[in-house]
Amino acid sequence: MSSAITFLPLLGAIIVLFLPNDNTIKRFSILWSIIPLILSTVAWATMWSFTPPYNFVYNACGAAIDSASAAYTFGECAPWIPVLGIQYHLGTDGLSMPLIWLTTLLTTLSLFYSARVIEHRVREFFALFLLLEVGMLGVFVSLDLFLFYIFWEIGLVPMYFLIGIWGHEEDRPQYAAIKFFLYTLAGSVFMLLGIIALYLYSTPNTFDMTLLATGHANMPFSKDVLISSLAFLGFFLAFAIKMPLFPFHTWLPDAHTAAPTAGSVILAGILLKLGGYGFFRVLLPIFPQVAHDWAFWIGVLAVISIVYGSLVAMAQMDFKRLIAYSSVGHMGFVILGFAAAAALTGEQLQNAGYLDSGATAINGAVIAMISHGVITGGLFFLVGMLYERTHTRDLTQFGGFGAQVPVYGALLLLTSFASLGLPGLAGFVGEFLVLRGAYTTLTTLAFIGVLGVVFTAAYFLWKVIQKVLLGTADEKWAKLPDLKGFEILTLAPLAVLMFVIGIYPTWIIDTINFATVEILRLMATA
Repeated sequence: MSSAITFLPLLGAIIVLFLPNDNTIKRFSILWSIIPLILSTVAWATMWSFTPPYNFVYNACGAAIDSASAAYTFGECAPWIPVLGIQYHLGTDGLSMPLIWLTTLLTTLSLFYSARVIEHRVREFFALFLLLEVGMLGVFVSLDLFLFYIFWEIGLVPMYFLIGIWGHEEDRPQYAAIKFFLYTLAGSVFMLLGIIALYLYSTPNTFDMTLLATGHANMPFSKDVLISSLAFLGFFLAFAIKMPLFPFHTWLPDAHTAAPTAGSVILAGILLKLGGYGFFRVLLPIFPQVAHDWAFWIGVLAVISIVYGSLVAMAQMDFKRLIAYSSVGHMGFVILGFAAAAALTGEQLQNAGYLDSGATAINGAVIAMISHGVITGGLFFLVGMLYERTHTRDLTQFGGFGAQVPVYGALLLLTSFASLGLPGLAGFVGEFLVLRGAYTTLTTLAFIGVLGVVFTAAYFLWKVIQKVLLGTADEKWAKLPDLKGFEILTLAPLAVLMFVIGIYPTWIIDTINFATVEILRLMATA
């Protein structure tokens, strides 16, 4: 199942290269992308039917690790480069499953929307988009660090070309693409050094994430503060740049502004989540002591991201850059959840109250990632739809669109309220849980983080709702058309998810929580 979901888009990308015309390419790409979406839906439904532990953790190509709370399923393992101990090792748990499903959903919606707006170099666009999906899915299912790194790099190249070739010419797409590539590649190099350090200082030498996390690979370097801190720093820089965390965020606004609409949706909805996923999949279980030692300072960077991202978003007059900077603020909550869990000591994790706070913080951070993907994906679709009609993103040019284009206005209003954290919508749940978890261990930082919620409400009410939807429309927009059927169909699944996650988040929390408890158990043991 894991291999099928991951590599079916690759097969689709290859087939696209041989299809005869643009219309066939578009139809095939959309229909083909639905297959991984269906499989991931079936996989998630199957996971719900299991009684935890879901399955044993596969390692050494069939040998099971004896772990009472092992929570990986759909495990696959085969020798790949035996001389180096590298394995083709895949698996899925409650942390990765919702992100896998979100990846397949946003890919299908992005391709469906792009079929109506991409008119040049269609074959390359759809082939690269499917290849990008392979890289994203591969990161979420990899349980071997070498394989994890390969998939991490695969996603870099397609996004570079998507921004550089199909980006908006007035926004210097080549400059934005190169900046994105160099920033991400620099982080990848540091992560590669961290991976090599883990391999060289583990006994036996291994890239297996399950062995490294469960302590089955002895790591003498964990007692060497300098070496373990440097290895941790390598991974941290890669994940922080991808998120992006302040002060590694400067590539994001340029990349978002220049990217085509579907590229912005995937960049915000999924690619940023690769960094957040790495924090919880790699740093907490493999480096629990170093993460604990640096938890407060990481929390400081998180709240700076929350407050700074929100204030800079408030100062923007470019609609797309405003949404881009809002992502910096929202991702700060994810890192605050990480810092809150990392701040717990082994002794505290033996206490049910502290354990509950740590689980709440991690669960909230993961839900915040999923909600951000749904909401911000919707926002970038809405910005793109408005740009296609007006050919401008200047907020000073808008106004009165609530009456002029009521369907568009209603969906923008819903998505804005969800993003600013209105209770009952998706954006509220994750941020509330993160602040609740952080209150126990990082009380001061939690209070500062609340300012981000206030500032987010301010710029959405002032810059988005007031300047776009309220007031009187300019005469030049008198014949501005409302959303078309395919645009409503693109946004409808995201609008439904905003309500479903906000009203009944338990269906996601129950999935995440088993993985969360396992991470905290590994931290306590270490």
